[in-house]
Amino acid sequence: MNALRSWPEFQATLRVPLVLAPMAGGVGTPALAAAVSQAGGLGSLGAAYLTPTQIGGAMAAVRAHTDRPFLVNLFAPQPVPTVTPAAVALALEELAPFHAALHLPPPTLPPQVQEDFGAQLNAVLADPPAAFSFAFGRLPPAALDALHAAGVLVIGTATSLREAHLLAQDGVDAVTVQGGAAGGHRGGWMQDDHADTLHLTRQVSAALSVPVIAAGGLMAAADVQAALQAGAALAQCGTAFLLADEAGTTAPYRAALREGRPTVLTRAFSGRPARGLRNSFTDTVTSPLPTPTQNALTRPLRAAAAQAGNPELLSLWAGDGYRQARTASAAQIVADLTP
Repeated sequence: MNALRSWPEFQATLRVPLVLAPMAGGVGTPALAAAVSQAGGLGSLGAAYLTPTQIGGAMAAVRAHTDRPFLVNLFAPQPVPTVTPAAVALALEELAPFHAALHLPPPTLPPQVQEDFGAQLNAVLADPPAAFSFAFGRLPPAALDALHAAGVLVIGTATSLREAHLLAQDGVDAVTVQGGAAGGHRGGWMQDDHADTLHLTRQVSAALSVPVIAAGGLMAAADVQAALQAGAALAQCGTAFLLADEAGTTAPYRAALREGRPTVLTRAFSGRPARGLRNSFTDTVTSPLPTPTQNALTRPLRAAAAQAGNPELLSLWAGDGYRQARTASAAQIVADLTP
């Protein structure tokens, strides 16, 4: 097993104070993670939707392109809520016209709605990365102990001071605090303050002794500098990399980002609040099932929409500042974000 580094030792291995947000679902490719790490930041592999075998392959792909530290992200273990037949019927009714438009069979509930967290974690531990982060909850103590025993630094995600306190009490090595401007899913689980990123960073860094990673709306070097001055040890950026050459952002997704659409908080695609570009799907779907069931239910539709080049049926996750994103290599974006 690797010896567990202290946070200062770990942070000293980074040449720039940047973390790539772990964008699961296709945007955050191994190539993007490797490029950010190679440029001196901390690349992230969003592995929550991957099978254990895919996780092993993705980690190997990162290591094939860099020997620098990187991070793997999973969702904390999620209970699957019970859904009533009436709720299922309503959700299927809302999706049926979209399926028909793409010549798909009528929507049905899949037998499996999420990957097994324990099996995913074992895949991560088989060849441990430098760091591991998680969202949507707290880790079981056994999982935290196993990661620490393997020499992995552990980072939780909070959207409020209350959540950050609980994560610190659990023994995480750092906390990512996600402000309200962040793109994609809200990473908390019990109290989402939708706070300004700098305000939340100041609040949490003043209250806790663990390092804070600021996330949400950080699109330029001045934003990163402001986050560091507010008390953050590192700044996490995701939306800034949506148009990176190495990102898995599809062609219709990239085109939609250039149109200047407004962003909305929506549960339509996954059943969990997430910020993305407004489209026909976010306007129409008003009765989604809870997560993770809705996410599994809409997966075939999203895959077909991507293949058809239809952005109106895609989850176009993006933060409020997405208009500042630009097409460039990940290395150039890292350089542009570095204070």
